[in-house]
Amino acid sequence: MQPLPPTYIVRHRKENLKKCSLRGLESRSDFRFFSYPRPELPDLTGYILLAVEAPPLTIEDTSRGLFLLDATWRYAAKMLEDVGTLPGLEQRSIPPGFVTAYPRRQDDCPDPERGLASIEALYIAYHVLGRDTTGLLDDYYWRELFLERNHHLW
Repeated sequence: MQPLPPTYIVRHRKENLKKCSLRGLESRSDFRFFSYPRPELPDLTGYILLAVEAPPLTIEDTSRGLFLLDATWRYAAKMLEDVGTLPGLEQRSIPPGFVTAYPRRQDDCPDPERGLASIEALYIAYHVLGRDTTGLLDDYYWRELFLERNHHLW
């Protein structure tokens, strides 16, 4: 079995790291973080960008790499315009039914209940793809609430 490609995360430079749900993953060897704007990205052939308005992620996507935008909803929309159509990159969404535990204070989130925190989307994607989720939620403050709210979907 071939090793899985690393997960690529492009984080907006204005992302508040004190509130960032992905903190703690930067040192993992299976993740690569890039800074937006103008990130120097590797070849994205075979990678899946997690996006809201896309076909759902399925088990058929298992061997593909994941690409995630990490920013507020407002910044993420702009980032999606810039990097969402890069060659080799396909878009997929999180399957319906999952809800966030992250307390939103943003007016720009299209659906505050379904607007997942980056770590929540990543955790669900790993779960759908049958990947090891060990340690992903270790530093996530709302871990227990998130798992509780979505327990019926695991």
